[in-house]
Amino acid sequence: MAKTVEEDLNQLEKDIRQLKIEYEQYFGGGKKRPPAELEWRIDTLLKRYSDRSAQMKYSQRFRYSNLTQMYSKFREMFRKRMKQKEEGTVQRHFGAAAREIEAERARQRGETQKSEAVHFPFTVCWKDPEHEKKKVEQLFDAFRDAKLQMGEDTKPLTMEAFQRFVRQKTEQLKKQKDAQEVEYIVTLEGDHARLKARVKS
Repeated sequence: MAKTVEEDLNQLEKDIRQLKIEYEQYFGGGKKRPPAELEWRIDTLLKRYSDRSAQMKYSQRFRYSNLTQMYSKFREMFRKRMKQKEEGTVQRHFGAAAREIEAERARQRGETQKSEAVHFPFTVCWKDPEHEKKKVEQLFDAFRDAKLQMGEDTKPLTMEAFQRFVRQKTEQLKKQKDAQEVEYIVTLEGDHARLKARVKS
């Protein structure tokens, strides 16, 4: 049975995160070889969808683009560390000390990636999400992207549930505050992506 685009993108996201874990294990001395087979599988899937971008929905193209960017960042990081390893410029550590050093490096890389998220906070506003579905898609994609950057699980996040949520939230705020428009903001706070709603003044 052929997989859907969403299933392939979910698998792609999972494989990219697994690739990062396996490379960390390799550089930390826990694996003898780099995960070449997993890397080949990711490359193959990315190539397949780069040739089919016209067949994807806007939200799928947006997600594919984010995953491609994430993979490119990881690839560049792995390439530099591989070069250091081959040149013998990486000091080898063992046991608990090695794990502690790797954890600190991972945390520092995470902080660097967060600081590169120049497109947040992301803001949209509308009167009625039912009639402004393009904006709802953009907000959904921005929120998913924020979660990806924070390393959060995006599988429970579906467009259908998201549309229901913003429709109910918009109606609730408009009634409570007697407002015409509601503004939604996606921000990165600490280690989490946040979605906030407020009436437009």
